[in-house]
Amino acid sequence: MQIHQSAEDYLETILVLREHKGLVRSIDVANKMGYTKASVSIAMKKLREAGYVEMDAEGFLTLTAAGQEIADRVYTRHKLLTAFFIRLGVSEEVAAADACRIEHDISEETFQCLLAHARRNVDKTDEKD
Repeated sequence: MQIHQSAEDYLETILVLREHKGLVRSIDVANKMGYTKASVSIAMKKLREAGYVEMDAEGFLTLTAAGQEIADRVYTRHKLLTAFFIRLGVSEEVAAADACRIEHDISEETFQCLLAHARRNVDKTDEKD
């Protein structure tokens, strides 16, 4: 199933917030992303209907297995790309912003090659120690 960049961003944000806060509500997502609560409420409704997010009676958001899979994929790409750009000499802020744009469009083949390259370089760094 094709999922839009905005949905991936919401799922990734829920994942990151959950890692830092534990429990996540729509208002937390709105604050983190800089969106209105109304915009986030509409997005959460669409994500619930698509089967990516669940909301309990207290308003806490949980990623479904499908939502977790997408969020993990996007966040893994984000972290690797950010680290890669920083190692190239890009500032942390610009690296993170560029990674956020690229993480959605990079092909799986290119990402896997970048990942293999990063692992080879980590292994070489470990050999020097």
